[in-house]
Amino acid sequence: MDILAMQGRFHFYEGYNMKEVTFPVRVMYELGIKTLFVSNAAGGMNPAFKIGDIMIITDHINFFPEHPLRGKNFPTGPRFPDMHETYDVELIKMATDIAKEKNIRLTYGVYVGTQGPTFETPAEYRMYRTLGGDAVGMSTVPEVIVAHHCGIRTFGVSVITDLGGFDTPVEVSHEEVQEAANTAQPFMTEIIREMIRRS
Repeated sequence: MDILAMQGRFHFYEGYNMKEVTFPVRVMYELGIKTLFVSNAAGGMNPAFKIGDIMIITDHINFFPEHPLRGKNFPTGPRFPDMHETYDVELIKMATDIAKEKNIRLTYGVYVGTQGPTFETPAEYRMYRTLGGDAVGMSTVPEVIVAHHCGIRTFGVSVITDLGGFDTPVEVSHEEVQEAANTAQPFMTEIIREMIRRS
């Protein structure tokens, strides 16, 4: 089995446009990639979440100001793609089974994608939670939309690196986010490695 891995990604908040942000997915499609694994660090809004949790993305809400499919339609998919089951249910089940076998705690939820680069205000956290979000971050959604448009199966996972929107304000720094992500990374890697082995 051939595997292509990226070291980091292009973020919209860094000044790249959506064509540039999603260009790597277009390249992967041309190389014949059939399954895409995406991961991110995210702020948790679900009161059941804890810092360091691994959240399997079951759906997303797109709050980016520019859509990655805007413009001339690429022939990789329809002009108006259906977005039901954007995150592959069979891959989610596989990850769930692996986590149970390895006694790794998983949570599940809806990821809200925003442009950044500021962390969310308490009011924004509460708004996103009211709208149905469980976690919020500044990436992933554009790449997943393009992958889905290309017919690529997608599995997404968020590491909950901070919490927001609760009665007690929780300040967050980039360093704290990185520390939480580093702690959860081995468990996330173990699940994804086993998923690749079984695919």
